[in-house]
Amino acid sequence: MGLSATPRADGRESAVDADGSAYRSGFVAVVGRPNVGKSTLTNALIGTQIAIASSRPETTRKAIRGILTLDHAQLVLVDTPGIHRPRTLLGQRLNDMVDESLSEVDAIAFLLPADQEIGPGDTRILARLRSQYGKGDEGKAGWKIPVIAVITKIDTLDREALISKLIEVEQFGAFTEIVPVSALEHDNLDEVRSLLVNAMPEGPKMYPDEQISEERPEDTIAELVRGAFLEELDDELPHSLAVVVDSVIYPDNDEDDDDDSGAFGDANNAVGAANPTDKVRVLVSIYVERDSQKPIIIGKGAQHLVQVKKRLRTPVNRIIGRKAKLELHVKVAKGWQSDPKKLARLGF
Repeated sequence: MGLSATPRADGRESAVDADGSAYRSGFVAVVGRPNVGKSTLTNALIGTQIAIASSRPETTRKAIRGILTLDHAQLVLVDTPGIHRPRTLLGQRLNDMVDESLSEVDAIAFLLPADQEIGPGDTRILARLRSQYGKGDEGKAGWKIPVIAVITKIDTLDREALISKLIEVEQFGAFTEIVPVSALEHDNLDEVRSLLVNAMPEGPKMYPDEQISEERPEDTIAELVRGAFLEELDDELPHSLAVVVDSVIYPDNDEDDDDDSGAFGDANNAVGAANPTDKVRVLVSIYVERDSQKPIIIGKGAQHLVQVKKRLRTPVNRIIGRKAKLELHVKVAKGWQSDPKKLARLGF
């Protein structure tokens, strides 16, 4: 598809297809309470996993940007942490991350799960959106940018219950649009995609066609490791788990890691052998807050570490671009969720 840039009245460039139709591009913040399906929907819209999804609340800890490129548009979906009442400094920083993400978007997808009642958390989020993007009235013209209510998990409802839910959401907030979806069943995904595209301003393509995320490979691997432990341990997993990729060591020394210090300055950064057929070493630190949590992560006979390595062998190889070896080390960073210095070292 050929694109040419033309000036807009506001000074920005817009892209025009060869047939004269406008190309659309922009950013969509995906917001909602914890565990409403934000990451699941983002992954489904992109068509591959870029964010870890779990039934465990507060799974997402970063504003992950997934890039969806279509023939006529490019969407950047900002999958945000669930907005909640913070109990730790980490929780407050996650909320601050959401605030930052909301400040520079062209539309908002506000997720409301079909299998849960609208509650105080949803009301707080709506109030926050109104304070930032409301025009002071309750009508459909009352938003400065499109705010689309996305009713998730509709596979849990029958037709009659879904109609009741649509009415409930309509009465809850005067949204620009309301759309039901089941990301797991891929039900109505095309309609969600279409509404989000139509909500975007005219603008040029911002990323290459093949790029699907802004995440660094190290960050993607760290999230995969954390997601694998979520699946492996389920309810046993300490919520205080944090994962950092300290180093990626290429045996032929043809590429150096940007940060050789590790999260707390104790990574093993020895250069491997010069044989290019050797595996790339990916050194990963897994942090918990208490010594008693280490055996939970490691498992009897290191079984949990072994299972996570097996599960991630192919994905990590794909990210690195050749055969890689995960080296997992479980460490204790006492009280890291409320320690500013440790949070900073862990990337929060």
